[in-house]
Amino acid sequence: MLLIPAIDIKDGKCVRLRQGRMQEATIFSDDPLAMAKRWVDVGARRLHIVDLNGAHAGKPVNAVAIQSIRETFSDLPIQVGGGIRDEDTIQSYIDMGVQYVILGTKAVNAPHFVSDVCAEFPGHIIVGLDAKDGKVAIDGWSKLSGHDVIDLAKKYQKEGVEAIVYTDIGRDGMLSGINIEATVKLASAISIPVIASGGITDLGDIRKLCEVVDSGIIGAITGRAIYEGTLDFAAAQKLADELTKTK
Repeated sequence: MLLIPAIDIKDGKCVRLRQGRMQEATIFSDDPLAMAKRWVDVGARRLHIVDLNGAHAGKPVNAVAIQSIRETFSDLPIQVGGGIRDEDTIQSYIDMGVQYVILGTKAVNAPHFVSDVCAEFPGHIIVGLDAKDGKVAIDGWSKLSGHDVIDLAKKYQKEGVEAIVYTDIGRDGMLSGINIEATVKLASAISIPVIASGGITDLGDIRKLCEVVDSGIIGAITGRAIYEGTLDFAAAQKLADELTKTK
């Protein structure tokens, strides 16, 4: 079970939102690179970086900050989302050395785009499915689409995506516990890996995730919990390693 620290960048600063609302941003650092170093120093084996401004603008806004992290930790796998809506943007991130790009709104609005970029950039495409009550949200979580999460995930699996990042937006940033049932339901319905996101609070959530690792959940993104201290990242990754090493 891989625990992945989230570094959400808004206006060049490292922040956390509540349920995706830009107006409810808590600034945790003026320096995203320093924050990345903090998590790498305590054992992070991958980083999840989101360009929040980019998600709303529909194009990268904080690419310079992301490039700085990439250059500093050149051997560390990084996955980036937020404002990735065309092939040129994907190419620029891959040229930068980013291992995985996460498609969100574009994947929902233009499904053919997923098949095109999976063919052009094999092994690099992840789709982020952000949902509430089983329906996928788009445009920075400002709108609910009519699409069912599992139906879309099965479609993307056929197109060749590497993994699905599944976020329960009703719990994201709320420290209310992860939605294990919904995450397992999705992971069990598809054969590609699922990365859980939204609501992780403490070591109890890590234990719950490790209990269902055989469903296909390979990792979990953690944000507010590690920033506010309800979850010690190093202790959490150590626990996850111990609980899943025999699975």
